[in-house]
Amino acid sequence: MFAPIIYTGYADLRSAQSAAAQSKFSDAAQKYESAARKLFWRNELWEQAGLSAYRAQSMSEAIRLLEMAHQKNSLSDKGWYALGLAYWTNKDHKTALSVWQAEEKPYPNYAPMYDRLSIAYHENGDYVSEQAALTKFLTLTDDASAHYRLGLLLTLSDPNQAAKELLTASSLDPQFDSVVQTLRTTLNVAALKSAPAERFITIGRGLGLVNEWGLAAQAFESAVSADGKNAEAWAWLGEARQQTGQDGSDVLNKALSLNPNDPVVRGLRGLYFKRQGNYAAALNEYLQAAQIEPNNPAWQVSIGEAYTQSGNLIAALAAYQKATDLAPNDATYWRLLAMFCADNAVRVSDIGLPAAQKAADISPKDPQVLDALGWSYINAGYLFTAEQNLIKATQLAPDSAIIHVHLAEMYLQKGDRPSALNELNLAQKLDAGGTVGEFAGKLLKQYFP
Repeated sequence: MFAPIIYTGYADLRSAQSAAAQSKFSDAAQKYESAARKLFWRNELWEQAGLSAYRAQSMSEAIRLLEMAHQKNSLSDKGWYALGLAYWTNKDHKTALSVWQAEEKPYPNYAPMYDRLSIAYHENGDYVSEQAALTKFLTLTDDASAHYRLGLLLTLSDPNQAAKELLTASSLDPQFDSVVQTLRTTLNVAALKSAPAERFITIGRGLGLVNEWGLAAQAFESAVSADGKNAEAWAWLGEARQQTGQDGSDVLNKALSLNPNDPVVRGLRGLYFKRQGNYAAALNEYLQAAQIEPNNPAWQVSIGEAYTQSGNLIAALAAYQKATDLAPNDATYWRLLAMFCADNAVRVSDIGLPAAQKAADISPKDPQVLDALGWSYINAGYLFTAEQNLIKATQLAPDSAIIHVHLAEMYLQKGDRPSALNELNLAQKLDAGGTVGEFAGKLLKQYFP
């Protein structure tokens, strides 16, 4: 009676193995499940079915089949891991975390599990558990990303060890060089601060520079705990909370009440109002900051941006020009003046283009400066010269999406549609999901429907 069932079970198993060898994972999952039901003592086949479903990107099926393997106590380390990944991919991060936590007991030396655990803990803001998971992971394998993430965590508790981990990450993978340099500079500057609050503020700002705002928020929390009357600590905490999806206005108001004459407080409040679309309030904050620090050109740029958003281009132009008066040897402010003129079609030929040329005289190999120069030439009607400068800019910064967009717009004006299409496609790819990529997509729809 059982012989035909057993025979067909082995036939299903052979079919499953053949389908898997041909990367037909959906078929393999079905055949493995069929074989598991017929060869009921072969519990490991449920895991094979689940792993095949996972490879077929059928996460619901993978979860069903791997949970069946779990019930039959036949999950290997890879099966546990895949079950967690399937839940994670299905946006059930809570269950994924519990699966990997459960895997730790039977398979304490399975390295990939600790990597995923650290990511899940980081998402929950459980940095203590994340540090423990990364430490365990690094005892099992050497990984640049893990050293980097551990270094980030240690900036708050053990700066010396943090520096070692960051340097290791950089030595293993050069892609970490720039962020590691930023963080090492941060730690060195922080070490010179005598007050604990100032050290934490410095570290928090450095973490913000590398877009680690969750950890930055912890640093600023430590700063306000160390000195509850430090207005800048409260202001930076407000910025970190905004960056992590919270409002932050309450702590920004606290900062203002502690020191209304702190330019950092005023500047961060201005940034808050700018994000809210309240440009009048943002402008007021920047004007206050400029009164406190009249020789700081950065405030003039912020004032110019706020005036631009409010539609007062005359006042905006004056602010950008004042920034260049305050820092005549800094290419940044000449570039920003040129971009303002070009973006808003304001006195491009007599103010914007000369500003871009001045910036290029100061920093002739800066791709952003060359981009501003090319963009200014486009808006002044000099397409050939614009092309020369924009091509130089792309050679220096081939991954800059905005430069490729400007080059595309130049080609459109020249009537070179194939070149424009190529540049827009490249810009969209380079900034997929970003504002520049979105703009490139709109131009593609407009000109290449």
